[in-house]
Amino acid sequence: MPTLRSLLFALLVLAAFCAEAQIFSSTTRPTATQERRMRVLWWNVENLFDTLHDAGFDDREFLPESDRRWTSSRYWHKQGALARVIVAAGGMQPVDVVGMCEVENDSVIAHLTHRTRLARLGYKAVVTHSTDRRGIDLALLYQPETFALLSWSQHSVPHDSLRERPTRPLLLVSGRLPTGDTLDVVLAHFPSRRGGAHLTEPYRLRAAGVAVALMDSLALRRTRPLFLLMGDLNDEPSNRSVSEVLASRLVPISAEARPLPAAGNDDIRGTYFFRRRWSRIDNLLVSSTLLSPTAPLHTRPDACRILALPELLEEVNIGEHRPRHTYLGPRYHGGISDHLPLLIDLWY
Repeated sequence: MPTLRSLLFALLVLAAFCAEAQIFSSTTRPTATQERRMRVLWWNVENLFDTLHDAGFDDREFLPESDRRWTSSRYWHKQGALARVIVAAGGMQPVDVVGMCEVENDSVIAHLTHRTRLARLGYKAVVTHSTDRRGIDLALLYQPETFALLSWSQHSVPHDSLRERPTRPLLLVSGRLPTGDTLDVVLAHFPSRRGGAHLTEPYRLRAAGVAVALMDSLALRRTRPLFLLMGDLNDEPSNRSVSEVLASRLVPISAEARPLPAAGNDDIRGTYFFRRRWSRIDNLLVSSTLLSPTAPLHTRPDACRILALPELLEEVNIGEHRPRHTYLGPRYHGGISDHLPLLIDLWY
């Protein structure tokens, strides 16, 4: 007899297949003989920590003996749930590139890619090594058949060592596509708004400036630069780090992203729900060249969606949803993440 978990997973995959079809509901979907899909996903996975102390970092709240009681069973429950969603997000083929933030280290990514249902999909990964106080990193998972790794590097954001804590670096990953083009992917987790949005804005502007300088340097070495930047920027598309700095080079394609699947998710207006309001602090931006339908690799303005599968959500009032958190404050809540993923399809 099938288990309840297997039945739920089957329903989740079915929902993803239906969601995939909805992406193309407003325009004609390319036929399989004409073009192939490349799917990219971004996700803040809410404190993916292992249960061991990482020397030199403040991770003690995510240990079995802490007030949060972050045990092995809770850890592996979260890992399994993350893997199920990533599999479901791919539909009939694996997601080609997965960007993540709030991962503790290489080990948690190795567990995700080798000890869950992702193991059969053959993902490779790169992970930053941050000097952030808690040690949280960025990670990129990729399918080497469609994104052949050329190089990767992390890039620090300057800070005043006497008055400021070091913030998380940017992650640059360059890969060769089946078209022969190079896609440069920038992952970012900008400084938080703790202390006030206005007071902390200069830190996010500084991080955005590092991203722009990095892309400008790469553009000098590329015949046809193709950039994709994704991250939890702790700013919305209307804030200056996005609207003035990043948008001077890229198109903020996630600014109007709608939920996927659309049915029953009319209330979802962003990826993060805080103080009864949705926000779009998770952002995805692309080179304008990727929006040309005749380009070897291209996308469309409506091809970016907020992944809103049932397993990711809970209903707080009738018709009102929010992401189902792993923790609500210090209390274990059993969800996957306090953020919803973004995904975008490109074709070649």
